[in-house]
Amino acid sequence: MRPVVVIPARGGSKRIPRKNIRSFHGVPMIQRAIDLAIAADIGADVVVSTDDEEIASLALAAGASVPFSRPAALADDHAGTTPVVAHAVEEMELSDEVPVCCLYATVPLLRAERLRQGFERLQAETTIEFVFAAQQFDTAPQRALRRDADGEISPFLPEFAEQRTQDMEPLYHDAGQFYWARAATWRAQRHPFRSRSLMVVLDRSEVCDIDTEDDWVVAEALYSARQKSGA
Repeated sequence: MRPVVVIPARGGSKRIPRKNIRSFHGVPMIQRAIDLAIAADIGADVVVSTDDEEIASLALAAGASVPFSRPAALADDHAGTTPVVAHAVEEMELSDEVPVCCLYATVPLLRAERLRQGFERLQAETTIEFVFAAQQFDTAPQRALRRDADGEISPFLPEFAEQRTQDMEPLYHDAGQFYWARAATWRAQRHPFRSRSLMVVLDRSEVCDIDTEDDWVVAEALYSARQKSGA
C-alpha cells in the first residue's frame, strides 16, 4: 500500500502571481516540493492537483504525476485545502487505509526527513487521524495585548499579565507545510485541529510562510544562509 503525496498547486495565486512555478534559487517552486517528496524516500506516489497546464507540464517533468485536472470550483480563492485533497482521493479511488499527505507547493525550507517523520508517526499510531507540521510560538501568546477604539491597551488574557514568560506553557501553531492522514479521513473531510492529531515540531529555520514578496525575499535569504552553513 504505497503512500500518496498530494501537492495542491492552482494557477491563480493572487498575492504572488504564479508563485507555484516561480523560480526559487534557480528551481521552480513546484519542483522543489516534488523533489522533497521523492527525497523523503518512503516510496510515495507524488501527485500534483492543479487546474493549470503549465504547472501540470512542469510537475510531469519533475517526476510527479497529474492524473486528473482540478475543477474550477476547487481552484478559486475560496477553495479550502481539505476539499481539494478529498477530491484527489476520490479521483484516484484510494482505499480507506492509504496514507495520504497534503504537501504544500511552497515549502522550500522543509527538510525531507520531516515528511518521513510524519509518515512514520501516522503509521505507528493507528488511532491518530492526522500528523502535521507545527512550530512553537516565538513569544508567549498568553501575553498578547488588545487595543480598544480609543487606543487604550489591556491584556488579552489578564490572568497571565503578571506571570513570567519562562513559566508559561509552550504553545504551538500550524506551520502550513504538510498534513498526513489516511484516505478515509480526507474523504470524510475531517479537520486536523478538531481530530486526534500529533505534531512534527519544526525548527525556526525550516518555516517561512510565503504569502507576499517580502516573505519570498526572507525565504530566499534563509535558504542561502542554510546553503552557506552546510546545515
